[in-house]
Amino acid sequence: MYAKERWDMVNKQLRVRGVSDERVLQSMNSVPRHLFVPSHLVSQAYDDNPLPIGNGQTISQPYIVATMAESALIRSTDKVLEIGTGCGYSAAVLSTLANKVITCEIIEELGNSAKQRLADLKYDNVEAVSYTHLTLPTI
Repeated sequence: MYAKERWDMVNKQLRVRGVSDERVLQSMNSVPRHLFVPSHLVSQAYDDNPLPIGNGQTISQPYIVATMAESALIRSTDKVLEIGTGCGYSAAVLSTLANKVITCEIIEELGNSAKQRLADLKYDNVEAVSYTHLTLPTI
């Protein structure tokens, strides 16, 4: 389901705009973005734009996720720290590139939902952590 939409996203949005790392392109083609968006937006899941996910937050557009992943030069032995889990989509993409992903979310509802979704989808190398009362150090 949605395999053609993912293929189109990779080949008609990402490749043509310069994303060339085959591992990143394969990751973007394998992660089911439609499972990370609200059900009423599933038909727009593979469009190249951000979508609202609740709590005033958005899932980043596919091109941004791919460009950030490509720019990070992630190796299969790397551990990645992601700040801002949101719905968990970027963490899922990163998890196919890295050995381990730790992702942190300050909005408890989003963090808990993402943690459950990532577990349900078997992204077993992702540790999702919610910080509801994160105190940043004074600089």
